[in-house]
Amino acid sequence: MEMNKETRDRIFAAADALFDQAGRDAFPTVDAVRRAARVNMNDASTGMKEWRRAQTVQAAPAAVQVPETVQVAGGQAITVLWQQAQELANESLRAAQAGWEGERVELDAMRAELADAYETQAAELDEVKAQAATADQVHQGQTTQAAAELAGVRAELSQATTRAERAEAKADEIERRAGDLRAELDRAHQDADQVRAELATEKAKAEAADEKYKEQRKAAANEAHKMAERLTATQAERDKAREEAGSARERAAELAGQLTAHQEQAAALLARLAPAETKASRAKK
Repeated sequence: MEMNKETRDRIFAAADALFDQAGRDAFPTVDAVRRAARVNMNDASTGMKEWRRAQTVQAAPAAVQVPETVQVAGGQAITVLWQQAQELANESLRAAQAGWEGERVELDAMRAELADAYETQAAELDEVKAQAATADQVHQGQTTQAAAELAGVRAELSQATTRAERAEAKADEIERRAGDLRAELDRAHQDADQVRAELATEKAKAEAADEKYKEQRKAAANEAHKMAERLTATQAERDKAREEAGSARERAAELAGQLTAHQEQAAALLARLAPAETKASRAKK
């Protein structure tokens, strides 16, 4: 496949620049030109062959026979001149042979450069593959760790939710019991009022039962006091259960926030690893 003009011009420009930078003492290597021109190895090799060929002066072919006109002219002077001309031609031939030998050496050097360049490219590709594999292992490890952390947060959130629900149920039960105690206390008050009314009515009729009345009133007062204490304790227990329920709700909200933060961290991690995966994919191609 023939190389396009734009690629050839880039290769020639890069080779000229590198040749000038080296003081025009040594031709630049194929790999150096490939990197400077940003072309593939095949184009760089083909372009450098053309560039090096252009730098080599082609030798003119030398005559190998005496022209017929010279043979006809004869003469010792002409023969001497012809020998000198032939010597000059032979020198040109030797110069051309030396040039060809130099070109062969250049071609051998280019083949060696190409081999080194291909080995360098292979090493770079292996390094990119190793980096991609390492990045993939790190990504998998971090993903696994993030998944485990998220699972732990979800489990803890589920437990906190369960505790909150139980605390709510306990608070409702305590509220129901407090209502029952209030109703019982109201009935006790009503009974006490009824006893007091009956005692007041019977006081005039039964002075002898005054002592019994006092004991009954004291017993009723004690019972009312006990019921009041039970109500107070029940209300305190209800308040404590409500506080536990509030704490459970706050913990659930905190765990939900942590879950959101972990999810955002996992998303950011995937976003950072995406360029490395893209680079690895391009390197493989």
